Amino acid sequence: MKAEIISIGDELLIGQVVNTNASWMAAELNKAGINVVHIAAVSDEKIAITNALDDASMRADIILLTGGLGPTKDDITKHTLAEYFGVGFVFHESTFQHVKSLFDARNYKLTPVNKKQAEIPENCTPLKNRNGTAPGMWFEKNNKVFVSMPGVPFEMRPLLSEQVIPRLQEKFKLEHIFHKTIMTHGLGESWLAEKISDWTDSLPENIKLAYLPQPGIVRLRLSASGPDQTVLENEVNKYCKSLHAFIPKAIFGYDDISLEKVIGQLLTKNKQTLSTAESCTGGYIAHLITSIAGSSDYFKGAVISYSNDVKSEQLGVSAELLEQYGAVSQEVIEAMALGVQQKLKTDFALATSGIAGPGGGTDEKPVGTVWIALAGPNGVQSKLFHFGEHRGRNIRRSALSALNMLRLEMVGENSERGDCTD
Repeated sequence: MKAEIISIGDELLIGQVVNTNASWMAAELNKAGINVVHIAAVSDEKIAITNALDDASMRADIILLTGGLGPTKDDITKHTLAEYFGVGFVFHESTFQHVKSLFDARNYKLTPVNKKQAEIPENCTPLKNRNGTAPGMWFEKNNKVFVSMPGVPFEMRPLLSEQVIPRLQEKFKLEHIFHKTIMTHGLGESWLAEKISDWTDSLPENIKLAYLPQPGIVRLRLSASGPDQTVLENEVNKYCKSLHAFIPKAIFGYDDISLEKVIGQLLTKNKQTLSTAESCTGGYIAHLITSIAGSSDYFKGAVISYSNDVKSEQLGVSAELLEQYGAVSQEVIEAMALGVQQKLKTDFALATSGIAGPGGGTDEKPVGTVWIALAGPNGVQSKLFHFGEHRGRNIRRSALSALNMLRLEMVGENSERGDCTD
């Protein structure tokens, strides 16, 4: 079953409001087995709304509209829909009593403008909006369903989940849709695609693969549809598990779990502690770690050693090392990791030093050059990275690479995270 979402409002088109409604609605519809094929944002103009309805009717069986149902003159959706369907208005007593009760509860005077909220197109089925005055409106024409809802998320969300989706499930025989997201780090999208090409070719027609890249991470989303939810889950999980033979080190989790959360789970499970010494990342690793609830159980603290003086005075890095090799070097980064590990008395310590950019690079050490070190029970290890020229991405990728070094050390580099239900 195909659906289209039409979001109405000039505020969406001028960038004043982010269209969170559409993304939330798409996720909820997908859970119910409804495939969203198109999302449109249009202005508060009759011709724009009418054209969007015509276009959506060519693509979808279900057309969902949000916005433009308020009591003011710029809210024209209701009148546009009545004209679109060629009908007049009727007064809906139940909606009026609901609006009146809301005003009475707040000791507000009910104005004629507010009373008009109870006037609805004569061919629609009103849907009670328990959080507002504008009812949702359900229309049917040519075997298609049109539903108009308020744009206020607080009002729209319960309408969709409690009334619209259950009605759609009653009206249509919906297939199940199942998604599984595989979280990977360490391989760019094109390299990843090459490594798993044979696995990709083995996927059956009912399982689709999508690449969702972001700095430092590529999410692989497997999507399947069919009549039996259990069969879908078992089939997708089977292919999910078989992927480990192709990229055993790259997979760190499933279903949008973050690397920092995985690290927290491992440290908690092993009753181990972590500290960081950060130069080019400026405390970003510590920020990621402490964004997880309960991180105080395993994270001791950080030394933001942006200057060489702090590297020497707080981490014990010798002036000779800094003079001979420079702050961005294997020798210095390993001394930083060992220094913070000893200073804060932790099982593990991560250290970063690099040239985030956009300036400061040299021919020998261009922008994007980053050294990362990990000190742990088995000693210290370090690795050189070349990330590129974008400062923000360099900081993000450095932090994720550091966390992944720690993950691989804790689970063993050859360990396969084979249970897709983790």
